[in-house]
Amino acid sequence: VQLQASGGGLVPAGGSLRLACAAAGRPFDTYAMAWFRRAPGKEREFVAVDKWDRHEHADSVKGRFSVSGDNAKSTVWLQMNSLRPEDSATYYCAARTVPGNFDFSQPTGYNYWGQGTLVTVSS
Repeated sequence: VQLQASGGGLVPAGGSLRLACAAAGRPFDTYAMAWFRRAPGKEREFVAVDKWDRHEHADSVKGRFSVSGDNAKSTVWLQMNSLRPEDSATYYCAARTVPGNFDFSQPTGYNYWGQGTLVTVSS
């Protein structure tokens, strides 16, 4: 199983980007799909999750980012508006195929990861 993330790039502060993540090849059943990011010198942090009946966003991106997905197609998107320089990071998508309760904000909750796409926001 492979996830492919795309849509990153260089954008000025206040701009927008839309990231996409899809399964390479045949879709597989996902219980949740999420976005994390890692800035240079920092820990990987949760951004947003699409979990069938609910969406959750980190406080730092609420009102600016919006996650959506199609679990049946193993696809998740992240619409990022009003971007700030502090949003600059490599963004990773992740998928969980195991149902049941889990902490969606922790990387350990996911069993498949994409390769990352770089987002750079200039000031």
